[in-house]
Amino acid sequence: MTAIGTIDRPVTHDPQKLAPMTSSTSEPSGSATPDVTTIGANASRQNRTREMQLIPEAMARAHMHDRLREAEAESQAMRLVTARRMQRRAERASMRARRALAMAVMH
Repeated sequence: MTAIGTIDRPVTHDPQKLAPMTSSTSEPSGSATPDVTTIGANASRQNRTREMQLIPEAMARAHMHDRLREAEAESQAMRLVTARRMQRRAERASMRARRALAMAVMH
């Protein structure tokens, strides 16, 4: 009984006992396109790869810049709200002082 193995579950893990790989009859030999490796194309490919690797870092930097700008705008808005609140408090204190002075003058 001969068991036929699959790629995922080969019959044996010993490479010498495996059947040799044969080329497909439908594909003529030497039909693969030759690798074109010129210095310019290789450098361009390398540069593109480097740029692709740096994209997440650039996106994170832009995202952080946006968040920082939002935080600064929010901080400025909070300072403005606090300043207005302090101004109203000072105006109320000023009105109380005026009333107290007017009451003191009237009596």
